[in-house]
Amino acid sequence: MSPSPTSPFRVAALQMVSTPDPERNLAEASRLIAEAAAKGARLVLLPEYFCFMGYKDSDKLKVREPYGDGPIQRFLADMASKHDVWVIGGTLPLFVPDPAPEENRVLNTSLVFDPRGKEVARYDKIHLFSFEKGKESFDEARTIRPGTEVRTFDAPFGRVGLSVCYDLRFPELYRRMGDCALIVVPSAFTYTTGRAHWQTLLRARAVENQCYVLAAAQGGEHENGRRTWGHTMLIDPWGDVMDVLDEGPGVVAGDVDLERIAAVRASLPAWRHRVLDCN
Repeated sequence: MSPSPTSPFRVAALQMVSTPDPERNLAEASRLIAEAAAKGARLVLLPEYFCFMGYKDSDKLKVREPYGDGPIQRFLADMASKHDVWVIGGTLPLFVPDPAPEENRVLNTSLVFDPRGKEVARYDKIHLFSFEKGKESFDEARTIRPGTEVRTFDAPFGRVGLSVCYDLRFPELYRRMGDCALIVVPSAFTYTTGRAHWQTLLRARAVENQCYVLAAAQGGEHENGRRTWGHTMLIDPWGDVMDVLDEGPGVVAGDVDLERIAAVRASLPAWRHRVLDCN
């Protein structure tokens, strides 16, 4: 018998320390997805750039895929059907499509596959990270073309809002998603910005939207010399951290409980008290 839609629904987020070798990354992701499924997860979230962390920003151009075909996309579909789970594929680089093809930029894209391995949703990262502090310098706009559309999809337990990393700093994005049971945030936060703001921002998004937030992170020292913050976590609608992994590869898991969402919203009905329209 299938679980009731109101039954707790186990979700998991993977933490990785991805390398410049896509095959190694996919092998590690496969191992962690299997671990998450063995723990009872029915939805698995991978981190941003789970498939590739190059030595320089432009390296991602070498592994970009056309939308709808490619080894990374086939891998995600295969993992979903093999383990009978929903898979949200962190991000992977896709070609910028016609009629305006670009040779030097990609779309940084999350793809969602259902337990049959069918793609059901796509989100292209909207907000592009830029940061300058000391020797640290980042400007994603040099190699990424931003998306333009807010995206959600319907899971068995309710609506899931899609976002990526730097999107986390823009609360209006999440308001435009509507009433979500879960928001996902695959990320590769830098150590500097993650230490300062990661948990604060994640808990704020959970509290203000009164829903669960699942954040999958890159977490550790990468072969390209970059250090990412990690701290993959699941947060409940009250803002409590349910599970967290500081650094290194691993799995964070917990239940999305619709009764918990209802209880939080009943005791503090901020969701119903909204006045301003964010559309």
